[in-house]
Amino acid sequence: MEHRGLDAYGYFEREGSLGRVPGEFKAVVAAARTRTAEAYGRRLHSAYLYGSVPRGTARPGRSDLDLLLVLHHEPCDEDRDTAEVLARGLDEDFPEVDGVGILLQDKVAVLSEAERFDLGWFLACLCTPLLGADLAEHLPRYRPDSLLARETNGDLAELLPRWRTRVREAATPEEYRALSRIFSRRLVRTAFMLVMPQWGGWTSDLGESAEIFGMYYPQRAAQVAAAAAVALDPVADPAVLRGYVEDLGPWLADEYTARHGTKTPRRG
Repeated sequence: MEHRGLDAYGYFEREGSLGRVPGEFKAVVAAARTRTAEAYGRRLHSAYLYGSVPRGTARPGRSDLDLLLVLHHEPCDEDRDTAEVLARGLDEDFPEVDGVGILLQDKVAVLSEAERFDLGWFLACLCTPLLGADLAEHLPRYRPDSLLARETNGDLAELLPRWRTRVREAATPEEYRALSRIFSRRLVRTAFMLVMPQWGGWTSDLGESAEIFGMYYPQRAAQVAAAAAVALDPVADPAVLRGYVEDLGPWLADEYTARHGTKTPRRG
């Protein structure tokens, strides 16, 4: 399988660009830029797109729009309320997107040493600048190594108890579908990051991620491939969620810890 996502020196190439945004999504991206600037004003340092829209692989009516907003100060309740209103408005006004997700962070956190190989890497390599000065200019270049694997996805074991609680509390098909989308995406990405340093490349494509993982763990290949399919087409099946939190998730967390260690604890 062709290794991609890296330059000739083995560093990550930034994925996505505004030039790759599909025509069907250009209007919602333009609205996101305008509305974000109006909603946050001087509180906003910079805004970024990430996910399938800037990668050019989004599917109208089925893909969501993902935004990272970096503020000059630590986000407060008012900032979070603003993000909720902004996301809901974009989702309601543009049927091309199936949901809008907004991450809020502050400039100090993005550039901190603690987040250098997690949030910093995410912004520098997986996010496309939309508004403001690009913070990637203040971050290092990155390689697909075990340190990066540990600091990005080395917290699955910590997440699983909360996942189990959410599965127990879910009661409607809509809730099951939402959880299946969230959990399957995280599991497939963790499965890929488990083998990323060994494979020596990068991809955000979930189907390809599952295929690469299966090269190294054929005994679990079918499970991860099925999770990749659910990530694209969520299901309202509680049995799928139970399989994630009782079988695939615990196995993957143990294997990840054994190979890369656990994510460095963050303050607070």
